[in-house]
Amino acid sequence: MKKYLIIGLLLLAAGAYILAPMFRSKPIENNTVNEAPALFDFQENLITTYGTNITIEASILSDEVAKVEVVYDDTVLYVKNDPKGKVSLSFDGTYRGVGSRGLDLMVTMKDGRTFVDNRIVRVVSNLQPEKMVANIKAKYPHNTTSFTQGLEFYNGKLYESTGQYGSSFIAEVDLTSGKINENKKIALDATHFGEGITILNDVIYQLTWQNQKCLTYDLGESIIPKGEFPYKGEGWGITNDGTYLIMSNGTERIQFKDPNNFLTVRTIEVYDDKGPRLALNELEYIDGKLYANVWQSAEVLVIDPYTGIVTAVVDCSELVKEGQGIDREVLNGIAHNQGKVYMTGKNWKQLFEVTIDPLVP
Repeated sequence: MKKYLIIGLLLLAAGAYILAPMFRSKPIENNTVNEAPALFDFQENLITTYGTNITIEASILSDEVAKVEVVYDDTVLYVKNDPKGKVSLSFDGTYRGVGSRGLDLMVTMKDGRTFVDNRIVRVVSNLQPEKMVANIKAKYPHNTTSFTQGLEFYNGKLYESTGQYGSSFIAEVDLTSGKINENKKIALDATHFGEGITILNDVIYQLTWQNQKCLTYDLGESIIPKGEFPYKGEGWGITNDGTYLIMSNGTERIQFKDPNNFLTVRTIEVYDDKGPRLALNELEYIDGKLYANVWQSAEVLVIDPYTGIVTAVVDCSELVKEGQGIDREVLNGIAHNQGKVYMTGKNWKQLFEVTIDPLVP
C-alpha cells in the first residue's frame, strides 16, 4: 500500500510541475539570474568589520535599465540614472552599527518594470571585548521562591518581578532582609508569565513572556494596574535610559521603545568580534552602557547602546557558585543604586552587591 501511495504522490508532483506554468501569471522578464538586467558582482553575502569601508560593485547587464539604487536597511545609499557597465560605491562599515541587514540592488527598467537583487551584509565588531569579573562585596538574603526576571531600584527602593505561570508578581523588596513588602505587591493573572520590569516617571513597565503584552502600573503607595501595550514576539528583559524603554527578546536584537505607546524607535543588534551574541535576557542601563544577562550562562555583557558593540564580558561564575540553590537556576537580575551594582538569579538564596573589575590573568 505504501508503495502505491508513494507512486501516486510522485505522479501528482510531476503533474503539478508540468501544469503549474499554465496557471501561473506570466513572469516578469529578466527576473532570473541569467536574464537579470543588473546584479551585484559578489555571489555570497558580505561580511565586514565595524569602521572598515568596503567597495560594493554591480554590473549593468541591459541597455534598458533606467535607474539603479542601492538600499541598505531601508536607506538609499546610492542612485544612478541611465547606468552603463558597472556601478560602485564605498560602503561605510560604521553605518547603523554592527549586525546583519539587507542590501538591495533596486533596478527600474525604461518600461517601468522593476527587479531586485538581494544580499545580506553582516558587520562584526572591531573590538575584542575586555575581560571583566564580578567580585562579591556584600551579600544579602534572597527569597528562594522568587523566580527572578527583573530587578530595579527606584527612588532608593528595590523592586523585583518574578516569572512562572500562576506565581508571577511585582513587589517592593527590603534589600537587607530579603522580605517582600506585601502592601506593595501585585500578582499577575495566572495566564501570564511575568518577565523583566523597569520604572520610568512613576510607571512600572512589565513584560510578559509569550502573552505579547507590556503591562503598566502606577507606582505610589501601592502598585495599581494602569494599562497594557501590545508587542510582537517574546518579552525577556527591559530597562530604560531616562527617555526610552529598552527591551530584549532572547535574541541578539534590542529594541528602543517610546514609553507613551511602546512603538519601536530603533533597534540594535549585539555583536562582538566573532558575531552575534544571542539569548540576551535581563537588562540594566548603567552609566551610559547596557548590561545584559546571557541566558543559561555566567556572563553579563556590557554593550554600547548606540552601535551594539560588546565592549566587555563580565565573568559572574563566583556569584553562580555561591548563589545557586538546589534547583541550579540561572543568573538573572541586575540593578544599580547610587553607584553600586547588584546581581542575583532565579530562586537564588542570595543577592550580591558586586564590583566589576578587570580580570587579572
